[in-house]
Amino acid sequence: MTGINLLRGGRPRLLFEVYFIKTIRYVFLADVIFLFCVQQAGGLVLVNDLLLAGLILLIYFTGKIQSKQNRQSLFSVRGKANLPGIGDILNRIKPAFDIRFEIAVVVLALVVFGGFYFAPYLASNAISNWFLESILNIEDTPVFGFIFKIVGFFFMISVIMKVVNAIMTILIGRTKSNNEYPDEKRDDKNDDHFDDYTEIK
Repeated sequence: MTGINLLRGGRPRLLFEVYFIKTIRYVFLADVIFLFCVQQAGGLVLVNDLLLAGLILLIYFTGKIQSKQNRQSLFSVRGKANLPGIGDILNRIKPAFDIRFEIAVVVLALVVFGGFYFAPYLASNAISNWFLESILNIEDTPVFGFIFKIVGFFFMISVIMKVVNAIMTILIGRTKSNNEYPDEKRDDKNDDHFDDYTEIK
């Protein structure tokens, strides 16, 4: 990365450069995960394994987008502070972010991942195979393999927690929306209610 910065002359990366590199990274990640699913299935392409892996990929990408949105909001809040020069400093270190490009990159990576089901031979290339072999070698190493499995375990726990939080958010949101309207109707009925014994002057 330092060499790339020197070639750019120290200028900040353009939005196109950021998302072009991210597209390559996400596509290769989808490629390696597809090869890993095939390798774990003994060379077979199983739909259930691909659906589960695709769901994990989607949750991972969504978590990355949410974390970047939180960072952007944090930079925005700090940028509003009345401190001289703080705005310029934050603008220099503020990471590039565009929700439209983020969604486009994620959709492209998932489409490529799903497309490998119809053309599995396209997933096999020198770079992806090297990454897969490196990951498997780390997993087979006694010490690093144990650490790798522990990290994978906690990653799966975080994925499950994100799924549960998303489901709870949807359910709680629906419950609130359903409970708000009946209360309003009750209030309206109570306001319009006329007591027969009310004295009219």
